[in-house]
Amino acid sequence: MRRRKGLTPEDREIWSLVARSATPMHQRPLRPLTPEDDPSAKPQTSLTPPKAQPLPRFRLGQSAPTPAPRMPKPSSPAERLAGAELRMDAKTHRKMSQGKLRPEARLDLHGMTLAAAQPELMHFIMSCHSAGLRLVLVITGKGRGDYGPLPTRPGALRHQVPYWLHSPPLSMVVQQVSAAHYRHGGEGAYYVYLRRHA
Repeated sequence: MRRRKGLTPEDREIWSLVARSATPMHQRPLRPLTPEDDPSAKPQTSLTPPKAQPLPRFRLGQSAPTPAPRMPKPSSPAERLAGAELRMDAKTHRKMSQGKLRPEARLDLHGMTLAAAQPELMHFIMSCHSAGLRLVLVITGKGRGDYGPLPTRPGALRHQVPYWLHSPPLSMVVQQVSAAHYRHGGEGAYYVYLRRHA
């Protein structure tokens, strides 16, 4: 059975009885319910789309309205590291960034999962610090993306390694992390400058 739209005469009568028995919150006189008050009784409007508005025209010399600001593109790990605070000698950092300093050891994490790479990185950094090394190279690869059955972030190691290096316990021995020069791997590798061994 189809339900009728709007209030029936009985519903309207019941509503006016209820409305008369209610105490008003404001001091406005109550009036009986009219068909205009019932939103379901209003005629349905047609679903025709509104007319398209004409595009604004601009004359030569007239400036166009400024577009809405774009959301900033998320920066790469290399850009974030370049903007980080310098915690080492500026001259040494400049030489390192230009690829003029040769890393004393290197670790290649290519093809490793995050679970396998983290302990490997921790062992490498701690052993290099114990040996008194200052500049080491950690190769992560650029991460072209894995299209396996589980979705993964392209370049997961490239994004995660700087976080690990700036988190305890590695942050206690790491003085500076910087993107490697292109001759040492570019965006797919990091220079890790270690603190002096006490």
